[in-house]
Amino acid sequence: MTNCNIARVYGLILGVCACALAFAAESEPAKAKAVKKPAAAEPTETIVLRSDHSTAHVLQDLIKQYQASKLGKVELQPFSTISALDAVHAGTADAAGSARPAMPDRAEEQGTNFLPLAWYAMVPIVAAENPVSDISLKQLHDLYLGRLTNWKDLGGADAPLNLDGVAPPLDGVEYSTRLLLFHFGDQEVAIPRLYVNVDKLEEDIELNAHGLGLSTLSNAAHNTKVKILSVEGVRATAATIADGSYPLYGVMYVATRDDAAHHADVAKFIEFTGSDAAKTILRKHDVVPYTDATALIEKQAEHTAFIDAHLRVAPVPTSSETPVSAPNATAQALQRVAPTSERTLEAKDRAERAKAEKAAKTADAGH
Repeated sequence: MTNCNIARVYGLILGVCACALAFAAESEPAKAKAVKKPAAAEPTETIVLRSDHSTAHVLQDLIKQYQASKLGKVELQPFSTISALDAVHAGTADAAGSARPAMPDRAEEQGTNFLPLAWYAMVPIVAAENPVSDISLKQLHDLYLGRLTNWKDLGGADAPLNLDGVAPPLDGVEYSTRLLLFHFGDQEVAIPRLYVNVDKLEEDIELNAHGLGLSTLSNAAHNTKVKILSVEGVRATAATIADGSYPLYGVMYVATRDDAAHHADVAKFIEFTGSDAAKTILRKHDVVPYTDATALIEKQAEHTAFIDAHLRVAPVPTSSETPVSAPNATAQALQRVAPTSERTLEAKDRAERAKAEKAAKTADAGH
């Protein structure tokens, strides 16, 4: 082969290689365009959850676990029951933590759904060194009305009894206690010493040898500077809440509206509160997960009758075995665990009776 032919062959080979390289270079961007990147997850909105202090103590660890599990974000704002519920009504908060049910005739709470979270105990507390260890329902009733003012009335020393309470109106613990003792959560009472929240109340009781106030088991159980009184000889524990033997029990709620700006995110958080992980956290706070003790719903009439008998007052007249107290919250509670139950359908009727009863009482007081 001549030198000329060899040169032609080498030229042909180089040309083919150049074409191959050029084709590959042109194809690479096309391949890159064909590969789709994974879609980024949509950002979750931060839920604003305002709460009374009692419920906030329980919610804070639930929120930590919820966020650690990367399920969403929640901003907890401990303040007061009224501010929490009014913020939900105004749309400045997505949800509220409340240690009481809805007040049926309060406009700001109408249209708000009270979804049950856990059963809890309201507990009378005194200073750790106070010798009194038990209080009766009647004594507590009369303390609230200003009829008992000395510790000797409770079997203690001859010393003035300083009754503490929470100042903001319709506070969760105060409302729920009065609902049980008087059938009305806004019952007027004689409480001379008022504090901004249950935390501040406990701080006073720690230092006040003659003080007595109402807190929650979840708040006070781990405070060694206060002593929790038993009621009618029964100590508040998770077990005595669940079986209904401790008389001063109620429900903590997460309250929200269907038209809340972040309704879907709130619904996701509420769903989490019913999970096994959430229930474990609730039990650590000395409350009973709501669905662990649904039998208490059926015991409401029995519960009310027990308290009334110890107060020696006439039972609340009802046309069914479910009491008038907290009918709206009861309906929403039943709807969560038994949406087809007849009791759920009866709740509106009970709410109307409760409203009529309160109106009659107010009219009688004015004459």
